[in-house]
Amino acid sequence: MSQFHRIGIVGRPGHSGVAETCQRLLEFLTEQSVSVIMDETTAALADAADSEVLAREQLASNCDLVIVVGGDGSMLNMAKFIVPDQVPVIGINRGKLGFLTDVLPEELEAQLAAVLAGEYTVENRFMLDVTLAQSGGEEQIGAALNDVVLHPGKAAQMIEFELFVNDRFVYSQVSDGLIVATPTGSTAYALSAGGPIMHPDLNAIVLVPMYPHSLNSRPIVVDGDCEIRLVIGNRDSLSPQISCDGEAGYTTQPGEEILVTKNASPLQLIHPLNHSFYQACRSKLGWGSRLVNLDD
Repeated sequence: MSQFHRIGIVGRPGHSGVAETCQRLLEFLTEQSVSVIMDETTAALADAADSEVLAREQLASNCDLVIVVGGDGSMLNMAKFIVPDQVPVIGINRGKLGFLTDVLPEELEAQLAAVLAGEYTVENRFMLDVTLAQSGGEEQIGAALNDVVLHPGKAAQMIEFELFVNDRFVYSQVSDGLIVATPTGSTAYALSAGGPIMHPDLNAIVLVPMYPHSLNSRPIVVDGDCEIRLVIGNRDSLSPQISCDGEAGYTTQPGEEILVTKNASPLQLIHPLNHSFYQACRSKLGWGSRLVNLDD
C-alpha cells in the first residue's frame, strides 16, 4: 500500500501542456484509488468539477504529497506554502529547465507509479527567510528557495550597501546589488551573474555581487547557517528593492538593515530513483556527455 493517500495537484496556468498533463495525472491517480485535491485554478485546467477543491495555500496541510505541474517557477511559487507543513513534493516538468520539476510528462505514469510504491529518494532543500531588523524586533518580509536579491528596482543605477556575515564586516560596495543564493538557486540567477554551481546537498550560501564598481569583487561561499546582514546606504536615494525568487517583496529605506537566514524547515523534494544532479546539469546546461555510453 502506498504511504500517500491524499495527493494535491497544482498546475501553472499559461504553460504549454499543463492542462493536458493535469488531466492525465487526475485519471492516473483516480485509478490508484487515492484521494485527489486541487486548488480552483488547477481543477479548472483539469476539467475536474467533482474533485475536492481547496485554496492553494491550504493544500499541503490536507495532503500527504503535493504534485506540481509546470516549470521550476511553479515549484518556487508553491514552496512557501508547502514547507511549513513538511509535506513532500514532486514536480512534473512543463517548463524550460526542470531542475526542480524533473519528471518528464511522457514518463508520468511510470515514474509516479514507482513513487507511490515507495521507490524514490527525498532531497532536503533549505529556504531563506528575509527579515527587517527594527528596534522593537524583526519583521519577516519574505522567503526564498532560490535567492534573495538586493537590486535598484526600476532605475538602472548603482546602489550602495554594506555586507556583514555573522556580524563581521565583509565589505561596502557600490554595484547593481547582491544575490544571496541557496545551492538550489546556484543554477539560476546566481549562475547567470557568474556565481558557482553548488551541489544541492551542501549547507552553504553564495553571495554574488551584481556588476560591482570594482575589478576584484568576486562571489563568496559561506556556511548555510550564517546570518547575512545588508545595510542600505544612508545616502542612497533610489530606495533599493528586495526580491525573493524573482518576486518583488520590499522597498528599502536608507540605513535599514536586512537579515537573511536559513529557514529551519526544508523543502522535501522527491525524485525518482534514477535522478542524478549531474545528469540534470548535462541536460539543462549543455555539459558534455561521456565518450563511451555508460550508466552514471
